[in-house]
Amino acid sequence: MPYPHPHTSTQQPNPTNPTNPTNPTTAPPSALDADANADADAEAAKVAAARYRAPRPSIVTRAGWGADEKIREAGHVYSKTVKVAFIHHTVTGNNYRCSQAPSVMRGIYRYHVKSLGWRDYGYNFTIDKCGKIYEGRSGGVTKAVRGAHTLGFNTNSMGVAVLGTFTSKKPSAKAVKAVAKLTAWKLGLFKRNPRGTTHLVSGGGNKYKKGAKVKLHVIAGHRDGFATECPGKRLYKKLGSVRKTAARLQGR
Repeated sequence: MPYPHPHTSTQQPNPTNPTNPTNPTTAPPSALDADANADADAEAAKVAAARYRAPRPSIVTRAGWGADEKIREAGHVYSKTVKVAFIHHTVTGNNYRCSQAPSVMRGIYRYHVKSLGWRDYGYNFTIDKCGKIYEGRSGGVTKAVRGAHTLGFNTNSMGVAVLGTFTSKKPSAKAVKAVAKLTAWKLGLFKRNPRGTTHLVSGGGNKYKKGAKVKLHVIAGHRDGFATECPGKRLYKKLGSVRKTAARLQGR
């Protein structure tokens, strides 16, 4: 996320009125040059950020899949940024019709909140086998909403789950393409290269101890941060092509 540069005045105090330093003609050339360079750098950063942004895909809202807003906790928790997109599978059935996906999600939502005691739906986004993308945890799809998807690494990351189980069954091509479209767009908002790597600090889990600085792919599998089979070996094998496609969608 861009941070504002601290303002550095190029004005020198007016010796005839020291309480009103408004005489810009006394600014030394070096200060003027620095100010001009800062403006140029800021403009270049804006151009670079726009260059690597992908189009926003269609996203079904929580209202669209029937999320009961009364069962979740009020308010939201945010991270400072999104550095990693963790890919998951929901370990639910693969034989659902796409029209049934909202019902499956409502069941997962109730399980996360009522059984596990989480504040809301765990994943930030969910994708069905027809490639339809759904808003998961509430708080704003463009924002760095902290989810509950990868123990130890929920901060500064997002979770994307594909409906189904992909231990032995391949994910649909439409679902894989949707993962690429979604991650290209969302990671682009935070200036992340889908083919790159980054570091996250572990909050503690069954794979990395608390405080460990861990190198991860910007698009990673759940198993990369936690000892689990998720997202299933057949979906995990698709992450290389997801990274490549997402980068291409960003214009890289």
